[in-house]
Amino acid sequence: MAGGGGGGRAIRVLNVAEKPSVAKTVSGILSRNQGLRMREGRSRYNKVFEFNYTIQGQPCQMLFTSVTGHLMEIEFEGRYRKWHACDPVDLFQAPIQKHVPEDKLDIRKTLEEEARKCQWLVLWLDCDREGENIAFEVVEVCSNVNSRLNIWRARFSSLIEREIHQAAQQLVRPNQLFSDAVDVRQEIDLRIGASFTRFQTMLLKDAFVFNFSTDGRNLVLSYGPCQFPTLGFVVERYWEIQAHEPEEFWKIQCSHTTDEGTATFNWIRGHLFDYTCAVLLYEMCVQEPVATVTKVRQQERLKYPPHPLNTIELEKRASRYFRMSSEQTMKIAEDLYQSGFISYPRTETDSFSARTDLHILVQEQQEHPVWGPYAQRLLDPSSGLWRNPSGGGHDDKAHPPIHPTKFSPGQSGWSEDHRKLYELVVRHYLACVSQPAVGAETTVEIDIAGEMFSALGRTIVARNYLEVYRFDSWGGSLIPNYTFGQQFTPTSLTLDSGTTRPPPLLSEADLLDCMDKAGIGTDATMHDHIKKLTDRFYATKESSHFRPTNLGEALVMGYDDMGYELWKPYLRSMMEEDMKAVSVGNKRKAEVLATCLQQMKACFLDARLNKVKLFQALEIFFDRTNRTGGDEQHNIGELVRRCDVCEDSDLVLRKKPDGKFMIGCMAFPQCRNAIWLPGSISEAAVTTTVCNVCTPGPIFKIQFTFRRLEIPPDFSVHHLGCVGGCDDIMRELMEISASAHRNFSSVPARGRGTTASSRNNSPNNQPQSTCSFCHQTGHSSSDCYSLTSQSRSAQSQGGNSHNGDSLIPCSTCGSPCLLKTANTENNRGRKFYSCQTQGCKFFVCWEDSVPTTTTSRRGDRGRGGGANGSDVRFVSATGDPVSGRSCFICGDPSHFANVCPNRGIRN
Repeated sequence: MAGGGGGGRAIRVLNVAEKPSVAKTVSGILSRNQGLRMREGRSRYNKVFEFNYTIQGQPCQMLFTSVTGHLMEIEFEGRYRKWHACDPVDLFQAPIQKHVPEDKLDIRKTLEEEARKCQWLVLWLDCDREGENIAFEVVEVCSNVNSRLNIWRARFSSLIEREIHQAAQQLVRPNQLFSDAVDVRQEIDLRIGASFTRFQTMLLKDAFVFNFSTDGRNLVLSYGPCQFPTLGFVVERYWEIQAHEPEEFWKIQCSHTTDEGTATFNWIRGHLFDYTCAVLLYEMCVQEPVATVTKVRQQERLKYPPHPLNTIELEKRASRYFRMSSEQTMKIAEDLYQSGFISYPRTETDSFSARTDLHILVQEQQEHPVWGPYAQRLLDPSSGLWRNPSGGGHDDKAHPPIHPTKFSPGQSGWSEDHRKLYELVVRHYLACVSQPAVGAETTVEIDIAGEMFSALGRTIVARNYLEVYRFDSWGGSLIPNYTFGQQFTPTSLTLDSGTTRPPPLLSEADLLDCMDKAGIGTDATMHDHIKKLTDRFYATKESSHFRPTNLGEALVMGYDDMGYELWKPYLRSMMEEDMKAVSVGNKRKAEVLATCLQQMKACFLDARLNKVKLFQALEIFFDRTNRTGGDEQHNIGELVRRCDVCEDSDLVLRKKPDGKFMIGCMAFPQCRNAIWLPGSISEAAVTTTVCNVCTPGPIFKIQFTFRRLEIPPDFSVHHLGCVGGCDDIMRELMEISASAHRNFSSVPARGRGTTASSRNNSPNNQPQSTCSFCHQTGHSSSDCYSLTSQSRSAQSQGGNSHNGDSLIPCSTCGSPCLLKTANTENNRGRKFYSCQTQGCKFFVCWEDSVPTTTTSRRGDRGRGGGANGSDVRFVSATGDPVSGRSCFICGDPSHFANVCPNRGIRN
């Protein structure tokens, strides 16, 4: 460490640990619990410890506090945080910010207050890439209030006295490259995960009936760059099992028993699937059953102890030996580490450094009642039991392999899982510094009628590491002594049958192994990715084995059918390699970000273009959503946009029983938001093109095909339109459709005249709609000329109407309404419209609530009534406002569905 001369005035040093418990432990070690003072910080959980200490001769007044994991988080800025405020593809380049969240503000205040008073900042964060990133978050907060801080890093792997003092005396500078690698991972995971998760969830969540319990949790169809390849391993193994067809096979079994024991000889061919061939060979052996010994080979065999323990191996072995989940394993390992009993449990390293004092770790275990005697023999040179451990070839340059750091006979507060995991770590360490087990193996080969068989016998000469490592076994089997050329008649010679079996479902240890080999995740995150599978209802865990749910299998199947392998590990494996390259300085942060995001954006656009594959895959396992209201059944259609009224569901394109199209809310009947499309549409399909004008988005454009005779001649029959309000052509066609059904077969182009022919002359004659106000055909009551002319007349007279003047139709039966005066206590003297039809007597609305424009266009749905008009707002019998919705059966805004003349009619 540079700087810090001997003697002089004491400097103030701010020390920051990753967890409150580590801050307390390290403070106790450095102060030797003498003169240690504790005071409250801004956060009730993150105390501040004060004591005096000397670093390389420099007197220091140490202030020691902590964070709780990451101090900052990254998220999208502004509107991009809201799911329905932007197109998911925008998230690949949307602005992001890294900031201190609200629940960490008190920790930030503590750091700022203490940093202002200090000259040094010493970072005691975990010594891996994630810890380095947290360190630079602390540096940013502290440097903002004190730019003159001298910043140092303490590197340690266990909370034991000698290592903590060594770390304090050998401070180094923090590693920016390690932090950059984590920044890359965080941004990639945020952008990819958010875009695909929003896409999947908005597309599929409300379109299917998911027949499983979510335990009250909101269903999110999440996609993670590590999570999905992990699911892919589970699904791929399940498909292998499903595709397996049992096949019968036959094999010849031979055994020979003497006074010295029994030898079982295995057929060199293994087995045959051809029954006839197997029978012929077996009959040859039966006809000439004399066996001749053709080879006797004796040799020494060694069974080597395991490599030193890293995180993945710890999780795999805990799963195999104790059926402990990887999540539980890491939780207990973290407890043991913070208590000082084992070294840091998140490490990829499986090789001890030549500088490590391996003997002192064994000395700690000599007093244990179970493995203490073995530890004593290990330290005795005359036993010849010691052997320097062989490495597995992995070194993360941050931490040593996991090993015991302190003796424990079994703490009183420990759970059974704590005892098991501590025992595994200790026994594993003692085994890896032991000699391999030695065995003497004898292999005997015999010939029966030209068919070769072999038998294996083994005796254990020296158990060595197997004495302490009870989790490994190496069975011995004695066979009689044989000599070359010896002949004998087998005791038994049989033809046995069997069937091939499929591979088993992946266990947690198998899944960890697949992830490790493919480079999916890190030692610190693999258990989180596995847990996500069950949390998101993508897989279930049955007796430590994983089985995909219908949802998990359907999603993988959908992406697989698209023709590319988003569920395969290759893409993420390349990303992990790139991040590793950033951490060692071989690649730049910006370069890796640009490459990865460009690649995944292309995948996203392809996936959205082929979204029908996801629908087809889910339809195999789940029913499509059907919602009913009254007598009409509304079939779920294609997603157009988020509902701008209820904001909890989506607007989808639907085709009504009469063949006409509408856009309605999937939350019907709770939400009756709808857009009634022109009746001239013959075909409509939602595309993947997103309108770049209308907000909030995304709003997907619709490919329309119109009937030529029902639109103006200068309009194209094919139109890619938007229903968000920006499309002038769609708005004009909606107005034409709402005002009257017209035949444009003889109407000249706009600007050339206004001659029209009767619709009755059209070969495609359609039934005329009848106005419920004037009872004439050719228009609906909402566009009745008599009604609008009366409205304009009333408005031109300053709105002075007399009792009995009918200005609006009844919202129930459509008949003219009379203006009356209320005589109730709350509304005395207030005028209102009421229907006078016998049997209706429906209260329509207050006179002062009638808008200046009484007609409502079907295309002007949504908040505020759209751009070209405002909805008529009616009130119920209680006087409460009722949204100006149209009849959901025929679309007419002059009445509701309960009195619709088309109610119950089916084409």
